[in-house]
Amino acid sequence: MRVWIVALSVLAILPGILIGADAALAGPSTTPRAATAIADPATLSDEATRETEDRIGLDKRKRRDVQRGLARLGFDTKVNGRFDERTRAVILRWQAARDYPATGFLNTPQHQALLSESASAAQASVSERPARRRSSARHQRGSGGPIAAIGGVVGGVVGGVFGRR
Repeated sequence: MRVWIVALSVLAILPGILIGADAALAGPSTTPRAATAIADPATLSDEATRETEDRIGLDKRKRRDVQRGLARLGFDTKVNGRFDERTRAVILRWQAARDYPATGFLNTPQHQALLSESASAAQASVSERPARRRSSARHQRGSGGPIAAIGGVVGGVVGGVFGRR
């Protein structure tokens, strides 16, 4: 049985490796690219305004992402999806700390910088956490190999279909 599982695994992985090898050998494209449109000068300007922030198109979900990012970076703000006075003050402090013109509004480069900085901070905090130990006896035994994994998946599907309680 294990031989079949190994053989099927190899057959499943092999085409992906071969396709990836062809793509790696192809090298960079020599096809000329179409000229890109001229960038909007307001987007490239250093100073952010209500106009530049409106151009980003921050809906409630994206505003929450900005607020979560600010909180992740240590700036105290509520995550409510509204840019009220308190959030504007936090954006202003973030801009001042990063040597941006402190306006309390974001432009596209600042928005991207904030999101990438907060994502980096999130990755750093995840890598600094100690590994959690599981206490149940089920997790203290060996992994059980591929058969146990298949059994776990099948058990989860069957339990989900029949409403295991």
